[in-house]
Amino acid sequence: MNQYLDLAPEVAAALKGKRPVVALESTIIAHGMPFPQNLEMAKAVEQAVRDGGATPATIAVVAGRLCVGLSDQVLQRFAEEGPQIVKVSVRDLPFVVARKFMGATTVASTMRIAAMAGIQVFATGGIGGVHRGADKSFDISADLQEFAESNVAVVTAGAKAILDLGLTLEVLESLGVPVVGFGTDDFPAFYSRASGHPVPIRCNTAAEVAALMQAKWAMGLKGGVVVANPIPKKAEIPAGEIAPVIERAIDEAEKSGIHGKEVTPFLLKRLAEITSGRSLAANIALVLNNARLAAEIAKNLQ
Repeated sequence: MNQYLDLAPEVAAALKGKRPVVALESTIIAHGMPFPQNLEMAKAVEQAVRDGGATPATIAVVAGRLCVGLSDQVLQRFAEEGPQIVKVSVRDLPFVVARKFMGATTVASTMRIAAMAGIQVFATGGIGGVHRGADKSFDISADLQEFAESNVAVVTAGAKAILDLGLTLEVLESLGVPVVGFGTDDFPAFYSRASGHPVPIRCNTAAEVAALMQAKWAMGLKGGVVVANPIPKKAEIPAGEIAPVIERAIDEAEKSGIHGKEVTPFLLKRLAEITSGRSLAANIALVLNNARLAAEIAKNLQ
C-alpha cells in the first residue's frame, strides 16, 4: 500500500471483502459547480452508487494525504471553499503531498489514486481531451495520457463538449485505449447524446463492459477504458442548441486571457450563466446517470 494513501474504513472494508467500489473525483465538486449545488450533487452521486449496490469512494488530497473516501465534513469543505482549493492533476501530486495542501483531483489524478487503491471503476461527468486550437497551443488534457497508464474504467458522458472531440478520439486510438459506446454507436458530447463521431466499440450491458475490462487486463494490456454513456434524453441539450453557446464562452475565455487548467471551470460557469442554469442541471443529471452505470459495472466485476 502506498505510504501516502488513506482509505476510509468503509472503502477499506469493501476492498478487503472484494465488494464493488466506485471511485469519484473531487474537482467536479470544488471547480465544476457552484455551492450549494456542488455539495448536493456530491451527496446524491454517492447515494446513487450506494443504491446501485456499490461503495462510493470520493477521492481528494487532504492535508497532503491521498484520501479515498471522504467524510461529510470534508465533502462540505471542498464544496464551500471550492476555487480556493488547488486543482490537482498527476503532475501536481508530489508538490501538493509534500506541502501538505488540500487538492481537488482531476480525472487523471483520480484515476491514478484509484489504481493505487485497487479500484477499477470510476464515474465522472466528462473526461478532458484535446482542446480546440491545440495545433497551436498544444493544450491536451493529461486525462488522455492517464488512460494509457492506469487500469481503471471511466464511465463518462463522453469528453467535455468544449473540446475537439474528433482529435480527442484520435489521441485515444493512438494510445490504444478502448472507447466503448454504452448502448450507442455515436460518441456522446457531454450535454448532447451524439457528436457525429462513431465509437469503435459498442456494449449494451454492464456485464459486457465488465467482460471487456477483465479480458483487457487478463491479457496484460495496460491502461484504462473509456465507457461513453450518453446523457439521459430528458436532460439533453441538443448539439445544435449548445454549440453556439460554447463558441461564445470560448471566445470570452480567449479574450480574457484564460488558459490551462482554468479554462474548463471558466467555461462551465459561463455556460451555466448563459443557459440560465440549464447546463448545470444537465451536468448533474449526467453525473448521476454515470454513477448508476458505474455501480452496475463494478458489481459485474466481482
